[in-house]
Amino acid sequence: MDVTYDALDAKILRNLQQDAQQTVDHLGQKIGLSRNAVWRRVKRLEDSGIIRARVAVLDAEALGLGLSVFISIKTAQHDAKWAAAFLKTVRALPEIQGAYRTSGEQDYLLQARVRDVKAYDHLYQRLIAQVDLQDVSASFVMEELKETTVLPV
Repeated sequence: MDVTYDALDAKILRNLQQDAQQTVDHLGQKIGLSRNAVWRRVKRLEDSGIIRARVAVLDAEALGLGLSVFISIKTAQHDAKWAAAFLKTVRALPEIQGAYRTSGEQDYLLQARVRDVKAYDHLYQRLIAQVDLQDVSASFVMEELKETTVLPV
């Protein structure tokens, strides 16, 4: 999808990424547009798919999900049936926050949030029970240096 946006739209997007709850009045004051102009622009950005959703960003630690894990997966199978089963499995596991097909030695990279190593093992057991994998390795995050949902617009 190749949707265009201008400098004012970019200002709106930067502001909404910091606080999606702010009113259109407040947003208009910050960027120098009327309430109606801001509302129309936000609506157009939503309709075009640039704004996919407005969500609350939760604190994983406060929710008892203190372990972030990157899971590297290698598979011997690359057919459509296997890929569909893998996708269905990954989407059904709520601990998995991101799933990516990658280039290089590994075929897929998963990002998960769990309570601890025991909870990761439970996730791992459920994953391998659902889909045939050649190799699975996990890297546990020792320190989060940067984590953001903000895109550079």
